[in-house]
Amino acid sequence: MEHSWEVAVIAHALALIRNQFYQGQVDANAIATAALFHDASEVLTGDLPTPIKYFSSSITQAYQQIEAIACQELVASLPESLQASYRDLLCDQFQPEDHHQIIKAADTLSAYLKCLAELRVGNNEFKITAQELEHKLKASVLPEVGYFMETFIPDYAVPLDDIIRRSTRKAVMS
Repeated sequence: MEHSWEVAVIAHALALIRNQFYQGQVDANAIATAALFHDASEVLTGDLPTPIKYFSSSITQAYQQIEAIACQELVASLPESLQASYRDLLCDQFQPEDHHQIIKAADTLSAYLKCLAELRVGNNEFKITAQELEHKLKASVLPEVGYFMETFIPDYAVPLDDIIRRSTRKAVMS
């Protein structure tokens, strides 16, 4: 749940950044809500690690089919009057493409932040994955991802007390 919440917060921020700085017109609240449910199918499928999920196109396609079936099963388990509303949240294929792209980018950013947190405490098992995710994020065609990386990622390595002190100094100076 913590991961889904983080993805929702990041997706909301990416949507706002797109709208404010890149002439976007996406619904940030709808994106955040869908992001909360982005891994819901894993209730039935379990979580398949990314290196395995994308090891080959055959595995990727098979897993996507499994996720689609799991989504259908989750939706079917709901009262009929709620199925259409939740289908749009639970199933990627029913979301607008720009919403799906932002949620996917937020998911990648969340994974990258997890790697950075692990590296900060000395867990070097995350070094290669962090490098791969950083490369993927820097190559993103979504300008809001670049903005997020430049604006917010540096502060993830800064202790909260330092961020607050810096914010307080900026407020006093203005």
